[in-house]
Order: sequence, then C-alpha cells, then structure tokens
Amino acid sequence: MLLQTKLCGTNYPISICFIVVNEFCERFSYYGMKALLTLYFLNYLHWDKDLSTAVYHAFSSLCYFTPILGALIADSWLGKFKTIIYLSIVYVIGHVVKSVGAIPTVGNNDVHIALSLLGLILIALGTGGIKPCVAAFGGDQFDEDERQKFFSIFYMSINAGSLLSTVITPILRGDVQCFGGDCYALAFGVPAALMIVALVVFIAGSGMYKRNPPQGNILLEVCNCIGFAIKNRWRSLKSDPQRNHWLDWAEEKYSKRLIQEIKMVLRVLVLYIPLPMFWALFDQQVFMRQVSEDSDGSAVIKPDSEHTLGLLCLEVLTVSLTVFRPLRKMATGMVFAALAFGAATLVEVNVVKTVVDPPPAGNCLLQVFNLANGSISVKIPDSDLFPEPIQYLEVTRQEGKTIFYSKWMQSSTKSSHSYIFICCLFIYLTVGAVTFQVPANYNVSANRTVERGEYPDVSCHSESKECGPLNLGLLDFGASYTVILTGEGLSNIVPHKMEDVKANNVHIAWQIPQYVLITAGEVMFSITGLEFSYAQAPANMKSVLQAGWLLTVAFGNVIVLIVAEGAGLEQWKEFLLFAGLLLGVFFIFSIMAYFYTYVDPDQLDKFYLEGSGKEESDDDNTKKKSNDINLKKTEKSTRL
Repeated sequence: MLLQTKLCGTNYPISICFIVVNEFCERFSYYGMKALLTLYFLNYLHWDKDLSTAVYHAFSSLCYFTPILGALIADSWLGKFKTIIYLSIVYVIGHVVKSVGAIPTVGNNDVHIALSLLGLILIALGTGGIKPCVAAFGGDQFDEDERQKFFSIFYMSINAGSLLSTVITPILRGDVQCFGGDCYALAFGVPAALMIVALVVFIAGSGMYKRNPPQGNILLEVCNCIGFAIKNRWRSLKSDPQRNHWLDWAEEKYSKRLIQEIKMVLRVLVLYIPLPMFWALFDQQVFMRQVSEDSDGSAVIKPDSEHTLGLLCLEVLTVSLTVFRPLRKMATGMVFAALAFGAATLVEVNVVKTVVDPPPAGNCLLQVFNLANGSISVKIPDSDLFPEPIQYLEVTRQEGKTIFYSKWMQSSTKSSHSYIFICCLFIYLTVGAVTFQVPANYNVSANRTVERGEYPDVSCHSESKECGPLNLGLLDFGASYTVILTGEGLSNIVPHKMEDVKANNVHIAWQIPQYVLITAGEVMFSITGLEFSYAQAPANMKSVLQAGWLLTVAFGNVIVLIVAEGAGLEQWKEFLLFAGLLLGVFFIFSIMAYFYTYVDPDQLDKFYLEGSGKEESDDDNTKKKSNDINLKKTEKSTRL
C-alpha cells in the first residue's frame, strides 16, 4: 500500500517529507515576516517604541490564542488535513494583504496601517490555526517508538526555516532599494511566496497521509461532562457512596472512557499553568539591546537578523534530547533561560555605562564651548552651574534647572555617530560618504551619522577652493563627537575633536553566552513540550492538547505586556526581575512534576473493546476496575 511506503533505510513513512518541507516553508514565511515587524512599525508606519512593542506582543499573543480555534475545527469538524489546507489559504491571503500594505504608492499612511493590521490578523488566524494540527498530523503518521525522533526533526525544520528567513528577509529589506527606501514590500512578499509553496507541497502529498477522521465536537462534550460532574457532585447527599475522583460523578451520563480521557488531559493542563513564564522570557529576545557591530568594526549584523545567532546554536543542540525524561528536560530548560537573562543583565549593566541619560523633567543639558582666546566665566542668574572659568576650546557640560536653555544638544539615541562642526568660514567636509555643510559665522552643522572607522584625510573645501585634508582620527561606534574647526583662512584649518558620548566598549561576543543559554533552554523546553503534549493526549484530543501547549506561549506574551509596559523599570532591572520570576516558577513546576505520573493513552484502546460506545457493562467488577484504570508507564519516572 502507498501508506506503508518508507523512506530508504528508515522506518519513516515517505509522507513525512511533505509535512517537514511544509513546516520549513511555513516557518520561513512566519519568522521572515516577524523579523521585520519592529523596524516596519518604527520606520515605515512611524509608530513610537511603546506602540510598536504593544502591537508586536499583541500579534504574538493572537498567534498563540488562535490554535484553540484550529484544534476545535480539526478534532470536531474538518479533521487535521482539511483544516491545514483551508487555514493555509487564509494565511496566504494575510501575507498578500500585508505585502500590499508595504507598497508606498498604495494609499496614504492610514491605508498602510489598515492593510497591515488586517494582514496581521489573517496571518494570526492562519498560523495559529494550523500550529496544533501540523504537529499532531505528523505524529499521527508514526508509531510511538519513532515519534520522539520525528518531533526532533520536525523542530529542526522549524528552526531551519527560521534561520534562513532571519538572514534573507533583512537583506531584502536593507540591501535592496525600492520606492526610494528600504524594500519592505519585497521583504514581505518573499515570505508570502514561501507560504504558497508550503501549501502546494502539503497538498502534493495528500494521497500518502494517514488520516484520522474527526470524532465530533469533542471539546463541547468535554465541557458538558465536566459541568455534569460538578453539578452532580454538588447535588449529591452525604449518604451517597464516595467516588475516587470528582469526575467520576459523571458516570451516570457519560462513558468511563471519556471520563478517563478528560482526567488525562486535565492532569497535563494543570501542569501547564506555570509554563507561560518561560515564554515571557524567550519571546523578549527581539527586544534585547542590540549591539550591531563589534568594537573593531569587523562585523556588522542587521538588527532584524541578530536572532540568527540563537538559531544557529539551536540547529546544533536539537540533536541531543534523550538524556532526561520529558518533565526533567523542561525544568532544566527553565534554568537555562533564567541564566540567559542573568547574563543579559550583566551585559546591559555594562552597556548603559556609555549611554547619556536624558535630563529629568524640568532640566536640560547645557554645553558651553569656549572659542575665545583665553578663559571665560559663565554666570547664569540664580544658578551656580559653572563655578570655574572655562579654558580655550574646553567643553563644560552640566545639568541644572534652567528654563533659559531648553535645547537638548546631544545626539539622538538612534544615531550611531553625531558631529557638530563650528567655524568662521562656510565650508564643506566629506566624512566617508557623508557631507557636512558648515555655515559661516560660528554656526553649527546638522547632526549626521557616519560609519565607524579611521578618517585621516577628510576632504575639505569651500565653494571655490580646497582647504586640504583633515585628520579626524578614529570615529568609534556609538560615540558622539563635536569637532571645532579653527584657524585663519582655508590653508591652515585645524580640527579639535571632543567626545561628548563615549564609544561603546561592549564586544558583541558577550551576547553569545545569552543566545547559547536561551537556545539550550528552548531545545530542552519547547521540543520536549511538543512531544509530551502529543504523547500524553488521547487520540481524539491531540490537537486540543497541542493547542493548550501553544496557549502557554500566548499567555507568556501577555505577561510581557503587563510587566514590561506597566512596571517601567530600567532594562537591566527588568531582565533581573524576569530571571527571578522564572527561577521561582522552576521550583513550582519541579514540585508539580515530582507528583506527575506518565500515562499511556494507547492502553485505553487495549482496555476498551472497539465499538463499546458510551454504554459500558453494568457488571460491578468491571465498574470497580474502570474507576481506576492503570495507564502508568512504570518505566518512566519524573523524580527530580
């Protein structure tokens, strides 16, 4: 039979190739689009940082709330195969709408915002709807012995797609110019094309899949069973015989098999309660402070492709997952994630040392440059900002309550290098690819950003005459400089460089430990959680439990919105807070895992005869046995 065709030299069905390739293309599509969102919101839609952060995490949350909808459709109505196809079509439409919204010539900014939000909603419905179905559908193709290896390969395909997309789409955005700027339309269009490929590939393997038919509205039946058990327990008399479990009070109406399946699912769902905290840390990677260039200037990484480092580590670490039992691995992953944020705290503390804090409310930063031949004294009424005389070419900078000086003369925090040139003549200076126009009469040029590097021979000329090259020395990354030009005439101009903001001295390599730790945590936590959710779920509730697992990701993003947006802490304090919270959750989860007993859902099929339906035997011995079915996997322990 075609269903039994195996890949050469393996026990894998050939249909798994279509599922893995589909997942690779879909993840390329999703992460390639998501990698661009932050810069797209800031630079294209011109939103501020707070709004961009809120919309980003709201979108991420929606992507992980919608799996409940996909699981209901799959398990109760269409089945996994049709659900994946139909929601993938919605997914493609969302990508197309999003790409059209990134074309500058299509309407005004309001149209771009409307199309972008509509596209993101459709993408969230599509990607969230198929998330629980694809993993469960792939698991359906295997026997239990091969299933764990499948989930490792499945997760590797996820991160292979993520890896390539977070390299390629930022290049398409920044290095390809269209419509007079960064080409967001092309960068969003490529993920749309990959999603179309994913849909075509999945349909191409339709004749090879093993399909389990849907078994009715299982979630509604579960809710009704739980409600009936609670109501029946509430109405029971003290003289009524006690039951082993509160769900056993539903036996009068519902089958013992359904009750046993609900018990299995509830045990796992209770175990999921602490898990959102892990995702609250993991999904903040994109908002960690980004150092785009090392101290030597030898490497440049685009901000929207920096997550590639973690994905490279993930591809290496995914292959080793068989050391511990599932819950032990998940607990270990929490520790790794907490350590990653501890490392991020240390890096952040050192990075902020070179950052000039903005003045507090009612204050300004005042810089005074002495261009006079001699020392001067600056007196401000009712203030003692400058008690000492200022020497020639000396810069004095003080903070104080001075309503007369409201201009913030430092560079924007978004600029890598800003320069101010002061001169008595009108001249032009070309620093690398940037030209500064220095007005006459001691005026100040505009702040500009240039590439890091040595500049020993900066071009200088007036409208009619060359004034010889100037040596500005090293212009370092992250620094802000003021260059004062002095001299008589164009032939003897002398530059005086002053460093207003110190150069960044934190090497990009210090981020590697963070990414290695958070990636190790993801491998131990996420892959294991996928396999655990599938293995512990009854056959007719596998998509539902997968959706429950993905729901923990949604609540993790909600935690980020509440804590990060509401607390208003400094970045390093926020990192430290999240690390501490996750360590607390680790201990809670470890205690819960200690008391959890693994079950084997396949034993339900062995215990109940096929076709037994809801009506069970009334034999007392059978009832007694059914109330405490032994589904334990005795060889697997969760003892920590």
